[in-house]
Amino acid sequence: MQTYLSLMLLLPLLGGVFCALAGRKLPRVLVEALACATVWGSFACAVLSAAAYGGPQTVTLTEWFASAELQIPVSLYLDPLSLSLCLMVGFVCGLIHIYSVFYMRGDEDYARYFALLNLFVFAMLTLVLAESLPLLYLGWEGVGFCSYLLIGFWYREKDNADAGRKAFITTRIGDTALMVALAWLFQLFGTLSVTQLNGMGFLMPGSIITAIGILFLIAAMGKSAQVPLMVWLPDAMAGPTPVSAMIHAATMVTAGVYLLARMLPLVGSSPTAMAAIAVTGAVTAFYGATCALAQRDLKRVLAFSTISQIGYMMLGVGAGAVTAATFHLLVHAFFKALLFLGAGCVIAAMHHEQDIFKMGGLRRTLPVTFWSFLAGAACLAGIPLTGGFFSKDSILLAVWSKGGILYQSLYFLALITALVTAYYTFRMVYLVFGGSSQEAHETGGLKTMQAVLIPLALLALSGGLLDLPAYLGEGFLGRLFAAVPGGKTIEGPGGEEVALQAIAGALALAGLVAAHFRYGRGRERRIEEADDQSPLFVFLLKGWYFDALYDMILVRPYQALSSVLWQKVDEGMIDGSLNRLAGGVGWTGTWLGRWSTGRVSIYLLSFAAGVALMIGYLAWLFI
Repeated sequence: MQTYLSLMLLLPLLGGVFCALAGRKLPRVLVEALACATVWGSFACAVLSAAAYGGPQTVTLTEWFASAELQIPVSLYLDPLSLSLCLMVGFVCGLIHIYSVFYMRGDEDYARYFALLNLFVFAMLTLVLAESLPLLYLGWEGVGFCSYLLIGFWYREKDNADAGRKAFITTRIGDTALMVALAWLFQLFGTLSVTQLNGMGFLMPGSIITAIGILFLIAAMGKSAQVPLMVWLPDAMAGPTPVSAMIHAATMVTAGVYLLARMLPLVGSSPTAMAAIAVTGAVTAFYGATCALAQRDLKRVLAFSTISQIGYMMLGVGAGAVTAATFHLLVHAFFKALLFLGAGCVIAAMHHEQDIFKMGGLRRTLPVTFWSFLAGAACLAGIPLTGGFFSKDSILLAVWSKGGILYQSLYFLALITALVTAYYTFRMVYLVFGGSSQEAHETGGLKTMQAVLIPLALLALSGGLLDLPAYLGEGFLGRLFAAVPGGKTIEGPGGEEVALQAIAGALALAGLVAAHFRYGRGRERRIEEADDQSPLFVFLLKGWYFDALYDMILVRPYQALSSVLWQKVDEGMIDGSLNRLAGGVGWTGTWLGRWSTGRVSIYLLSFAAGVALMIGYLAWLFI
């Protein structure tokens, strides 16, 4: 097992380092082949680990740091939670690598791109497999750094560079919270081992565990783009589309959910922290869905849908349903990668046009993309019998079963969100693929790019088989996650579970029908909505004005303070004092220079004045 886990991490790391150092000197095809081979090799190691898996185990590779007070080993922990994510990350990222070979065919910075892509995979796998929190933090910072470089990959355009910086700065808030939590945990327990900490929650007062849980939540808010730290994710669409697929499906935004799921035995001992996680998830899910209603940019629609779907996962974790949250995380990875890669095919075929109101009729010119995209959309909308339907409803069931006015209120908010999700999803489908046919631009490699969509579509549609509800048979994930702390499947009475799923399915179908009547009949209403400037529409289009709010309460005061410090303090006081001092020295030198006239009488007068001053000083000392 140690060999498999070591190679799982080393292969993408070595591939990334090699591409970075020697990629420009090698033929392009060799760099692409190496990058893809190392990621697929890592996935093969994950499959071999799954085949050899016999139960949770810790593998210590070496000692990272050791002192009398603190020992940090490079230890990897394999259990059903980490194993399932390793398999997903390896497979989805492997497909994205193949897709990238053709999508980035015209870009000259291919070596830098594939180096960063491989390092991204390495950082995410490190985060998932880490048994110690410092190693997890290393992977946590790694995915943040790689996302910053990939979002701003085309950095020569200012907007792209700004988007990368915005993502990096916003997520630093969460990173700081995680660092504080780690320091506090070590001060309290004297260890940073994940498995040890998860068994120590009962040793501390509830208020302390609540505070630590809130710090973990803030960390997850930043990395997983949850309210109020979600403003970076829509702008992250500035990067290449395969990067968007990787960030949204297999890496980065799922890291926060994984952190909370991994630390649930510790955080879960505080009902207040769990309630805060659940409320954050439900509110974020609703926020993302409503914002997606008004977006015109195809990738921004998908970005807000990711914010919403990650919110569902956070809601599941807040309800104590690790299995349900992970179930939705895995299925979401398949259909979100499918949707983003399908969007990449559409954008490439439309000469890089991303405005959905300028599309339409592509179902005939891009049939493979259409049917694959439709499968992903059905999963996102939660249409009955799709993978997204079963995974989302497992979360809804867990929230309802939790009981109490808070969780039942969150359940109804999540139901409303499900209706809105189905509506905006099929709004997107009708605007992109509906209507009269138009000519699509044939790009090199488009057929290969479309071929990548097929396995993702099959996995998205059949993803529900991972954990079928109890009335259809025992769920696979439920059995697998029985050994994971907090992984016990939450089941309601058979009739109640069927009724809850029927309600959710009916709402999803209602959203589909509403979108059909709104967008499925002609283009007149599309044109009407394209010019909509109503306050509500603009409010949703601008993401509830969170960016404007942060600009008003943070950016502008910071700029004003910076201006004062620059003009008044730096230039006025510090530079002014130095300038005045320099001027005084210069004036003194000029004045003294007047005594250097070359006349003997002036020198004698100066000598006499100096002697007189010296005699006066000596007299003052001794008299």
